[in-house]
Amino acid sequence: MTLQTNYQRLQDNLAYLKLKQCMLHLDETIELANTQSLSHIEWLLKLSDYEVDIKRQNVINHMVKISNFPHLKTLADFEFSFQPQINEMQIKDLASLGFMEQAENIVFLGSSGVGKTHLATSLGIESSRNRRSTYFIKCHDLIQNRKSAKDEGRLETRLKHYARYQLLIIDEIGYLPLQHDERVANAIVDRLLHHAHVISITGDSYRLRNHMQQKE
Repeated sequence: MTLQTNYQRLQDNLAYLKLKQCMLHLDETIELANTQSLSHIEWLLKLSDYEVDIKRQNVINHMVKISNFPHLKTLADFEFSFQPQINEMQIKDLASLGFMEQAENIVFLGSSGVGKTHLATSLGIESSRNRRSTYFIKCHDLIQNRKSAKDEGRLETRLKHYARYQLLIIDEIGYLPLQHDERVANAIVDRLLHHAHVISITGDSYRLRNHMQQKE
């Protein structure tokens, strides 16, 4: 009777502390402790690992969600065989995020539909999964947000907002005409290319291929 009471008290305590994973895995952990003769520390560590793992995964999922990615395509989804001129090992090396430690830029160059956004998003997802603050935004939206902030007298605050991210992904930066003089335009390009990995993609369009396949 006492054992059952203590067991129920333990369940109640776990519920009160909102340790749902500990509650779900309590019985199997107790059985494992008995069959493998685990010490008190070992089985408590095993039980707490379930809770820690799910909380870590929830943090990762939250960071991915708030990063504003247009889709959740990873490097595993990228068809390197369709773009053989891309150095797959180089991209996977960039996914280790060493470029962030070195404060380096990555610039993907190429026509529409060749996979630039996919690759950039994949690196961004990897950054978020490593709990690095990451944000994805289209160049047009960035310019409009900057303009609105300037009109409202909040430009400095808005710039600080973007500057706080460890990784800022700006998509379609070359698709819109920027109304700057040549000197300013050259300065922007120079800043982007400074300490940058420039990856040029000259292959065919995924979107065109998919469109043609749908028509067949």
